[in-house]
Amino acid sequence: MDNLLELMKSSGAVLEGHFQLTSGRHSNVYLEKFRLLEKPDVVMELGRRMASALPEKEVDVVLGAAIGGILLSHAAAAELDTQGIFAERVNGNLSLRRGFELSKGDSVLIVEDIVSTGGSVKELIELVEQYKAKVAGVVCIVDRTKDGVNFGCSTEALLRYPVVSWEPDECPLCEQGILITSRGRTGKK
Repeated sequence: MDNLLELMKSSGAVLEGHFQLTSGRHSNVYLEKFRLLEKPDVVMELGRRMASALPEKEVDVVLGAAIGGILLSHAAAAELDTQGIFAERVNGNLSLRRGFELSKGDSVLIVEDIVSTGGSVKELIELVEQYKAKVAGVVCIVDRTKDGVNFGCSTEALLRYPVVSWEPDECPLCEQGILITSRGRTGKK
């Protein structure tokens, strides 16, 4: 798995067309992370890479957002020999359920699959802060933004793959009448 982009392409994770992203923006490229996450050996390798992306950080808990973050937090936590938990959307907001919690002062590594705008990661950071825990850093599989997102902490991407996206009212694909596909919506507001 040396070349993550080639693996994504060969596994069918890079799709072309007209897509509505979770952020609500439109794009001509969609990254279907579950083409990677359906393979346990790939998930464990991604977890290993995520766990080693910020080697100087001590981590008490690995936190991801459901659904992809469930697998990633587990894999990274296994590598770090610590707890892996996930947040779920309740009424459109990320929250901890199922008895998961963070303790004051916990050092939390946030893992994310695809960063398009950084909205979900920002929500996870706010969630960590609500528990008076601290963010050790953020690691994502793919950062598809042009310039990266400043989360105010150490941030790493296993792959930078900038992809153009547009607000719906500025989308040239809509203007051309190309049908849109919504994939993988997470219930985000």
